[in-house]
Amino acid sequence: MTALASPRISLPTDPNHRTAAGVRWERRLQLAREVLRNPLTVFGLVIIGFFLLMAAAAPLLTEQNQPDAYQAPRDWSNIDVPPGTDGHVLGTDSTGGDVLYGIIWGSRLSLQLSFTVVFTTLVIGTIVGSIAAMRGGRVDNVLMRIVDIFLAIPELIFALAIAAVLGPSFENIILALASVFWVKYARIVRGEIIRVKQSEYVAAARVVGDSTWNIYRKDVLPNSLTPLMVQATLDMGNVVLIGATLSYLGLAQAGLTEWGAMVSAGQSGLLAGEWWVSTFAGLAIVLWALAFNLVGDGLRDVLDPKMEGR
Repeated sequence: MTALASPRISLPTDPNHRTAAGVRWERRLQLAREVLRNPLTVFGLVIIGFFLLMAAAAPLLTEQNQPDAYQAPRDWSNIDVPPGTDGHVLGTDSTGGDVLYGIIWGSRLSLQLSFTVVFTTLVIGTIVGSIAAMRGGRVDNVLMRIVDIFLAIPELIFALAIAAVLGPSFENIILALASVFWVKYARIVRGEIIRVKQSEYVAAARVVGDSTWNIYRKDVLPNSLTPLMVQATLDMGNVVLIGATLSYLGLAQAGLTEWGAMVSAGQSGLLAGEWWVSTFAGLAIVLWALAFNLVGDGLRDVLDPKMEGR
């Protein structure tokens, strides 16, 4: 008597059968392809990649080893020398500081400034905007009136006033910019959450008895992040622009290799034909801001449905 063969269990072979993780991965790839179709966005990404590599390799690209790497070493025998003199590729400033050294380490300071300010303001703005939109009523009115007061004051003037009160230091510039930029994120998050709360899937989650926290965590917040991504990318460039302005006005730590401070330090030599300090530092600021604005515009064109067909 032979044993009966156990039946084989056939697995689905439908080529269209995809897991949720696979769908998400395909969407990300599609988003990346859409972003990379824009040559200006690719150009911005190349510039950002160049600055990131330069900042990461800063200890390798500079031979000097000193306690504070953000303070440029001084070559008192070569003051205000033009590019290419005695090993100074981009020349030196009026105190003998190497311009190339300042550009390289200034990229690290710019990254530190951008990421710290944008991350801090993104978190604060998301919390404030979420509370205002989810609670509504009097809480919403009070928080939004505070946001309106901050928005009524120009960013540069407000940051300048705060930095001037706190005193000249790089940390105070970060604090001043963080005090200014959070209001935009609060306003954006509030508007997006109010829009998402009116959607059908949120109403369905309420019907099945989901808690307010679960609805916010799983449905509302994840679907409100798209404009925040675009704004954060744009602010990566805006933060450095305003931070460089504050440094140019003397609100950064003395001797710091920050691009705005370098522009200010090289300004006195422009009339004497010593153009290289302000020119190279200013060019770095322009390229940084331009790159993040190009990438931000590219993300907005892809992620914002209202921009479709533009």
